[in-house]
Amino acid sequence: MEIRLNKYLSDAGICSRREADRMAQKGRVTIDGRPAVPGQKIEEGQTVAVDGAPVTGRPQKVVLAVNKPAGVVCTTSENDRAPNIVELVSYPLRLYPVGRLDKDSEGLLLMTNDGALMDLLLRASNGHEREYQVEIDHPVTIEFLRGMAAGVPILDTVTRPCTVEKTGKNSFRILLTQGLNRQIRRMCEHFGCRVLRLRRVRIANIRLGSLPQGTWRELTADEERELRRRLEKRKKHAISADNRRQNAGGQEGSKRHTEKPDFYRQNTGNPNAKKQISQKQESKKK
Repeated sequence: MEIRLNKYLSDAGICSRREADRMAQKGRVTIDGRPAVPGQKIEEGQTVAVDGAPVTGRPQKVVLAVNKPAGVVCTTSENDRAPNIVELVSYPLRLYPVGRLDKDSEGLLLMTNDGALMDLLLRASNGHEREYQVEIDHPVTIEFLRGMAAGVPILDTVTRPCTVEKTGKNSFRILLTQGLNRQIRRMCEHFGCRVLRLRRVRIANIRLGSLPQGTWRELTADEERELRRRLEKRKKHAISADNRRQNAGGQEGSKRHTEKPDFYRQNTGNPNAKKQISQKQESKKK
């Protein structure tokens, strides 16, 4: 029986399927001593090694909730001089962070050796909620809240509409369903504000709660079961949405010259978003 290399490494708890393909491209994976290629299939009895170490057996699947302190990086690279999350947790099994919190941010981070779960969590289209508590260097105004919620032009796109709620003079709570690079910090910068403290307190149904900073805990059976249920539901919803778009492709194609792009329809509450995108498009034409 054959199995794709990326699935094999994912099932073995080495990494996600996406990361497995990248490792193969970099020549870090071998099959029977020969360099592997992304998409390659392996047969029973063949020897797979990563960085020269044979991949054997399927370890127990573990999912941890970690309270990451500021100053710790979410990387497994040994080249970074800052302390990394793997060193902080120091778990007896090889675990990987699911997504990232930037170095200056703190709060809830999930770590696991379950590649399939990692893939589900990393898929932006699955749209699971992430909740953050944020403190900025300016008072939180109604205009700021409305602008953040409607969508903000950053990184040549417009962020998805989100929920934003004031929690103090200079603080707010925000729920995101996407994870652009340094998204909240860039969104705040758009409105002339600088983030002083950013803490993630929830991912889907997993809450940070009273977990002390710099410590971790294993998810309860109920938490993990509910997390997987939500992710699978989101995955099915995303697949159904993709199928509907493909089936309606002919009709959408005939309208593409008259309909406005999605970001115009989704961000009518933020007139600046339209102006910013239009300016970027004009500058690209020049």
